[in-house]
Amino acid sequence: MKKTILFSVSLLTTLVSCNLDETVYYDNVPQVKIFTSSNTSGKISYTNLLANNAATFSLSVNGTDNDGIFYDNDADEVIVASRTNNRLERYSGLKNSVSSNVDNLTLDNFSSNTDFTNPREIAVTGDKIIVTQDQAASNGNTNKLFVYQKTNSGFTLLNQYTVDFKLWGIHVNGNDLYAIADLTSDLVVFTNFFSLPSGSITPTKRVTIEGLTRTHGITFSNQDNVMILTDVADAASDSDGGVVIINNFTNVLNSTSNMGTIAMNNQIRIYGSETMLGNPVDVAYDYVTNRIFVAERANGGGKVLAFVYPTVSGNLAPISSRTELGVAGIYLVRK
Repeated sequence: MKKTILFSVSLLTTLVSCNLDETVYYDNVPQVKIFTSSNTSGKISYTNLLANNAATFSLSVNGTDNDGIFYDNDADEVIVASRTNNRLERYSGLKNSVSSNVDNLTLDNFSSNTDFTNPREIAVTGDKIIVTQDQAASNGNTNKLFVYQKTNSGFTLLNQYTVDFKLWGIHVNGNDLYAIADLTSDLVVFTNFFSLPSGSITPTKRVTIEGLTRTHGITFSNQDNVMILTDVADAASDSDGGVVIINNFTNVLNSTSNMGTIAMNNQIRIYGSETMLGNPVDVAYDYVTNRIFVAERANGGGKVLAFVYPTVSGNLAPISSRTELGVAGIYLVRK
């Protein structure tokens, strides 16, 4: 296994590769960890941004096509939505794999049943895991949300919901669920989501993001009250994507009527030739350093990009870029 220098503490843009000859995982120091999945490589990546040289580790998982990803720091386990196997999968022993220079994770006997096909994002809160199913011939062109409970013995399906729009990114905020409506410029909200009985459900509110072509990635910072969305625009283009930031989000959302529009004057926008954004499919945000991390699927076959948090819209170049072939999901955890 190789290590690739991606970020120093100050997020320098220099990229260096060398043999792994030191342990860069430290159990009792502050850590900001980035995890990515890939839909082509059969790998996930792990980067501790606060470690010396911030090495990126590439670790093998079961199946080449994975999307949504989550890391439980206390349990030291990675959960992915496998599109190869159409199930949730849990992998343990990341710390040991990194410190021992082992190029794989242990797939636990802890996977869900194959209740869904063509999964996309996952969102986790407590012991609840939500999976989005995007319509495909394999599932009768049905868009659904699945809610699982993680127990000591596996993932138990609690509820499943059918919706009338294509699904991709989701984010849980308390008892509410934010979701994007793929192929549109819309964001939807399900209030008190976990209290809904299984069946067909309708969003509490749906709003359009002015100037955004096709939403995909989504993350929300409750600490900063900031919503961040990605725009893949034309999926065939590797240069027309963007990132939309909405400050004071809950107030902006509350003041926007159902089926209304969040205007561009309520947005900060990262678009243009310098951004390296073509198909930004997922996004993560660190509210302490105010860094935005993007899983860019199209440009160069896949890249992980980092941006400073902008104060005004513009053609903003990333402060760091790393090749990550087939990158599909990105998750950040701060310890």
